[in-house]
Amino acid sequence: MYEQQGVEAYQAHQVERESIVLSPGVAFDLARKLLALNVSGRPYVEVVLLSRNSADTGLRVFNAIQHYGLAITRAVFTSGSDTSRYVSALGSHLFLSADAGDVLHALQHGHAAATIVPRAPHDSVDSGAKPNELRIAFDGDAVLFSDEAERVYQASGLEAFSRSEQAAAATPLEGGPFRGFLQALHRIQTEFPRDQQPIRTALVTARSAPAHERVIRTLRKWGIRIDEALFLGGLDKSEFLRAFGADIFFDDQRRHVESASRVVAAGHVPHGITNSKQ
Repeated sequence: MYEQQGVEAYQAHQVERESIVLSPGVAFDLARKLLALNVSGRPYVEVVLLSRNSADTGLRVFNAIQHYGLAITRAVFTSGSDTSRYVSALGSHLFLSADAGDVLHALQHGHAAATIVPRAPHDSVDSGAKPNELRIAFDGDAVLFSDEAERVYQASGLEAFSRSEQAAAATPLEGGPFRGFLQALHRIQTEFPRDQQPIRTALVTARSAPAHERVIRTLRKWGIRIDEALFLGGLDKSEFLRAFGADIFFDDQRRHVESASRVVAAGHVPHGITNSKQ
C-alpha cells in the first residue's frame, strides 16, 4: 500500500484496520524466543520496536504485540526517518530492519546490524531443538570476525588465502560487527547449566582445513564457546542450517543469505570487502 499508493493511503489503511491483527512477520519467532529467555524474573533480554511508522499508524503494531502476548513495552516511531540513530541510545546489541540504509548506518556506527530477508515456505526438519530453544547461526569472516582474511581471498585467491591463514593460525582474528552480540549470548549461556541451555549457537562458514585452526584459536582467545562449528569448504549452507534448526542466520554475502532464506530467516550484514565492491 505504501509503495504503490503513498504515505497518506498507507496511513488511512492502517487506521481503518486498527482492530485487524497483523500476521506474524519474519522476525516474530526470533523475538518470541528471545523474550522467552526472561525466566524466573531475570530480565536477560529486552526487545524494542523501532519503526518508521508514526505513533498514530503504529498503534496497529502495538495492538498486535498485545494480541500475541509479546513482552515489548518500549518503542520508537520516527514517521519515516532513519531509525538506526536510536540504536546507541538504547544500548542495543542487535539491530534488525528491512531497510538496508538504516542497517548500513547502524553498522557504520559500530553496531551489529542486518537486513532481514523473509524465509520462503519450506518443510521442517527435526533438529532436536526444544520448543523455546533459541538457535542462532553466524558466518565467520566479516560477521563474527574482521574481513582481513576475506581481503586476502578476494585479492589473491583460495590458495593464497589458505597459506595465509595457516601461517597466521596462532594469531587471533580481529572482531567483526557481530562479536559483541555473540558475547552477549555467551554471557546468558553461562547463567545456565550445560544440560539446560536455552540458546544454541553455530558457526557456519565456507572455510575448511587448514583455515579452521585460526578461527578455533580466535574463539578460544575471546573466551567464547560456540556450540556447533560447520567448516563446509564452499558447500551450500542452506541444508546445514535447516539441519541445525536455526531461527536466524547472519552472513555478509547476499548470495548466501538468499540461499539460506529458502529454509531459515536470514540477515544480510553489509560489511567488509565483498560489500564494499558492490
